[in-house]
Amino acid sequence: MLELEGAQFRAVIDEVARRLADHLDHVAEQPVAIATERAAEVARELAGAALPEAGAPLAAVLDQLFDRVFPSPYHTGSPGFFGYFAGGGLPEAAIADLIAGVINRFVGRWSAAPAVTQLEANVVRWLAELIGFPAAARGVITSGGSLANLTAVFTARQRQLGFDLVGARIYASDQIHFSIPKAATICGLPPASVCRIASDGDGRIDVAALAAQVAADRARGLRPFLVVASAGTFLTGAVDDLAAVAEVARREHLWFHVDAAYGGFFQLTARGRALLRGIEHADSVTLDPHKGLFLPYGTGALLVRQGDVLKRAHEIDADFYGPLHDDADRIDFCSYSIEQSRPFRGLRVWLPLALHGIAPFRHNLDEKLDLAAFAGAALAEIPGLAVIAAPILTVLLFTAGDDARNQRLVERVNARGHAFLMTVQHHEAIVVRMCILSFRAHRDRVEVALADIRAVAAEL
Repeated sequence: MLELEGAQFRAVIDEVARRLADHLDHVAEQPVAIATERAAEVARELAGAALPEAGAPLAAVLDQLFDRVFPSPYHTGSPGFFGYFAGGGLPEAAIADLIAGVINRFVGRWSAAPAVTQLEANVVRWLAELIGFPAAARGVITSGGSLANLTAVFTARQRQLGFDLVGARIYASDQIHFSIPKAATICGLPPASVCRIASDGDGRIDVAALAAQVAADRARGLRPFLVVASAGTFLTGAVDDLAAVAEVARREHLWFHVDAAYGGFFQLTARGRALLRGIEHADSVTLDPHKGLFLPYGTGALLVRQGDVLKRAHEIDADFYGPLHDDADRIDFCSYSIEQSRPFRGLRVWLPLALHGIAPFRHNLDEKLDLAAFAGAALAEIPGLAVIAAPILTVLLFTAGDDARNQRLVERVNARGHAFLMTVQHHEAIVVRMCILSFRAHRDRVEVALADIRAVAAEL
């Protein structure tokens, strides 16, 4: 009863494809935001659903999903979504997931599917080359930046400290992503082990303060072992002085990790490479293809300069699976991460690149840099508004004067349905944040968003 013949499978796929194609044809017309209460009402109704004993017709199931479940307060796939860093949702990646799920090969060990595993290893190598890592680099495709950062912190812990964690210290700016302190906790380190270094007016870590804190902690008998730099913070998109942080790490014998989940793929552009100078000196780097390569949520990556270090941190042989490979060309991904059973994530990165090449992604990222600069200049000309953080990459902050006015501006702009903005806290004030990163966002939608902002600002 569970097996599908080819014709039955085609019928299911054809119906699903029809609805998805209709969604894609109208994705730009859909409101960027709907009332939260409408979606919450559906969620409350679903909360009491019982486990079905018998199945329902395909059409009824799809009606429930497309008409009731999928409409959400935030339409993160819209060209007008300028809120947090959204997963782009490139459809070719979803096609890859379909292929990977149906073919269903095990990629935890090389011997189970050598060519499939090699394809994912190629993706990791391409990403490592983008960063500027040597051929000895290795890495894993993860479910996102949080798991990549956790894997990096654990690898650094094993390489620098082993299991003796007394006095361990991690350094990062006060703008670091919350996944870093969370990773430290999971790795057995108390909250006080994460030392937050003040950031400067541009949101970058104060390198002199970093060096002084490391020296002071050593003098106190503590054990500095890891420094984390940001290549694109959430709040302003700031990029730390990676070359300077790398020099501190080298001098102090610290593991140097760069959280480049947001900003890393701007390395594809000339402007991005200039900002990210020094990333090639990192010991490990986190990337999120679901940001800079516009792929669906759940696509992250960790790259480690010395692949053998990543392997030593994670490898535990289990005889009932057969021996692991020592050959560097026969990669057992279970030896490089916490996962044994894992999906074939590499295909969702490989297929879009195979179909398009890297050039359109580079062009799209350059376009986003241009659009952010255009938006920043236009906002500065709107009466009653002030840009308080010009775009470094594609994030900018502006204000309409005070917390209440900023909150009202965001609510009224979002209610118009063309653009989605968000408020954030910056230096104790509530301000408006705009992030332009969707591959569907082009000049026309940015101009519509600016027109809505201009009109609402005039009302305020």
